[in-house]
Amino acid sequence: MGRVLTYKDGLAAVYGGAILGGGGGGLLAEGLKLLEEIFASGNPQLIDITALNHEDLVACVAMVGAPSAEEQYVSNEQLCWSYQQMNAYMGHRLKGIITNENGAITTINGWLQSALLNVPVIDAPCNGRAHPTAIMGSLNLHEQQDYQSVQFYAGGKNDFAIQGLAEGNLQNTAKTVRHASILAGGMVAVTRNPITIGYLTEHGAPNAISAAIELGYSFLIGRTMDEKLDNIIHLLNGEHIVSGTVKDFTLIRENGFDVGSLTVEDVELTFWNEYMTLSKAGTIQSRFPDLIMTFDIEGMVPVPSASIKEGMHIAVIQVDQSQLNLSSTMKNAELLQEIDAVIGKDL
Repeated sequence: MGRVLTYKDGLAAVYGGAILGGGGGGLLAEGLKLLEEIFASGNPQLIDITALNHEDLVACVAMVGAPSAEEQYVSNEQLCWSYQQMNAYMGHRLKGIITNENGAITTINGWLQSALLNVPVIDAPCNGRAHPTAIMGSLNLHEQQDYQSVQFYAGGKNDFAIQGLAEGNLQNTAKTVRHASILAGGMVAVTRNPITIGYLTEHGAPNAISAAIELGYSFLIGRTMDEKLDNIIHLLNGEHIVSGTVKDFTLIRENGFDVGSLTVEDVELTFWNEYMTLSKAGTIQSRFPDLIMTFDIEGMVPVPSASIKEGMHIAVIQVDQSQLNLSSTMKNAELLQEIDAVIGKDL
């Protein structure tokens, strides 16, 4: 019920994860760089969620911060420190690692710890696509009465280096870790919120890592950009919306997030790390958690919102949320309200 992952699997995971990132989930170049570090350290293990008992405990590992931050830094030691501290806190009862979402970096979150610490990665991330806030990757635990979040975080170097423990309700601990990412120069590694396999099965996205790997292989075997897009659109049951030149691109970093918009022909995209809305001729046609994703046509690669440049030639695809493997949080209207305030659109 498990597999030892290969470098080719990792390459597919980065590309497939980047597509499922929907504009967030980390930068492609950083995902490829992390991939080299992972397989220089060993081979991670991926196991099916059904290989564990319902009462077994796992914890989520994630990177929290703004993908465009120039001062961001997280070391291997900091990655391992956050997991080791959590495992000790839980009496060394953790059976494995889960990641918070799919993305160029986030799909392979935990793979380095798996290789270095001989800990399996469970094929059941908190969400099958990327999302902007930590609470969206917290499996609706905030609705569990008296639930107390535990989060160990570490990141930054030299004067920016910071590490610590946040305990409390999910909203406060998530905001604390987000603030720590700003102090660290833009990014921290976090291990958080141990849960049972039973709870994860109900609220998470089982098999979403395998799905990202399959999607990545499908994209990579395409010989042209049209072939690549056709392959993934067929697999995701999605739609090619428009291709053209980026105009009116704006990006500001706000409270540790990348926020902005761009236009291609008569299509406008807004983003809050991930793409939030797709509007055509002023009418919203798709909105988060639908998957909206952009591709650099000349480079023939998926390109997240933080890597878009004015004048870039891109393709835009859309996949309805009904076709995605999503967390229970993606149907939580309360969590979508925060997006409305940031991007000024009614989700």
